[in-house]
Amino acid sequence: MALWMHCRSCGDDLRDRVHMLSGLCWDCREQAAKEVRSLWCVVPMHKSNYFFCTNKDDLKGINNKGGLVK
Repeated sequence: MALWMHCRSCGDDLRDRVHMLSGLCWDCREQAAKEVRSLWCVVPMHKSNYFFCTNKDDLKGINNKGGLVK
């Protein structure tokens, strides 16, 4: 017996087990990932570690070799 589910976002049929677990089709999963990924970025600090940035104002003037931009 085949189990059929529909995408929560667009309503397309989901046939793969992986898609059934998330409830989203491939295109809707890709769009959701792009939306979430646009909210943060990883910034390398000069001669140091990486900085997880979620606020765009924190990016201004972060590179001390380029001068203070603020």
